[in-house]
Amino acid sequence: MTAVRTPPPPRLPVRSRSEGRGRGGLSPMLTRLAAERATGVLVRERGTLHLADGLVVHAESPSAPGLDVLLTAHGLLGADDWGAALAATGDPARAGRRLVDAGRITPGALELCQLSALYDAAYFCLAPSSTPGRFRYGAPADPDGTADPAATPPSGAARPAAPATLMFRPLPVAALERETVRRRDLLHRIWPDPRPDEAPLTVSARTAPPALTRRQRTVLDRVDGVRTATDIARELGRLAFHTLVDVRRLAAAGVLDPGRATAPPPAHPYEDVVPAPPPRAELLSSDPHVTLLKRLRDALEAL
Repeated sequence: MTAVRTPPPPRLPVRSRSEGRGRGGLSPMLTRLAAERATGVLVRERGTLHLADGLVVHAESPSAPGLDVLLTAHGLLGADDWGAALAATGDPARAGRRLVDAGRITPGALELCQLSALYDAAYFCLAPSSTPGRFRYGAPADPDGTADPAATPPSGAARPAAPATLMFRPLPVAALERETVRRRDLLHRIWPDPRPDEAPLTVSARTAPPALTRRQRTVLDRVDGVRTATDIARELGRLAFHTLVDVRRLAAAGVLDPGRATAPPPAHPYEDVVPAPPPRAELLSSDPHVTLLKRLRDALEAL
């Protein structure tokens, strides 16, 4: 009797995180809002994104220093000047435009700070989330509760792409997500352990630290076992992401301890990704043959 041997069936395709990230974006809800040119505020676990006609015009996150910190930390603008402008307008974007009109800062300086603050906050807003996002439709409002005339034109008039207080062209969602992914990949290449990003930072017991740059030394001088990377960024008046780069490089050099273990990542770190099935070895971990093979492997590795 002749036995016919057939090849094993091909493995079923598994949708990886990188594939899902490239096709569906970091937030499917945000992608859909961009497609429908929605206007409103997307509230996520670690911050908010403000949209106008499907374009991102503003971002806020507790993990990123705001526009006021970037403008006042290095002498570009006095804290009293900012406080007076904010009290008069009630809104950071309008306060910045008021300072430009008064000649206190240049339009280029305000544009650079606005864009930097937006990218910085958006990095945290688009972080993997354990809770679904919520979107509130509607135009931005003035501090007194009335609608912003720049965002709600009269009937029949064309809606502008962004409020008049912005000094830059609003950003497409795809461009913002590409930059966020690039920043994630950069941090992962420097040091793949994300614990130093949020945990209180401590100096390791290493006796001979390597040569450090001036920026890294400035960060290291503020590590006291209590401050986090966000605290240090706000104290220095720097962008939070740039501080994370320095922190991870210090961790990779062995100067900083990785930090205490944080909460496990959410089950679905990307909303549009189907998690891959567990490896077959995990499924058969109770099989006695598999257990024997593992013991043999461990014994051979110990030789």
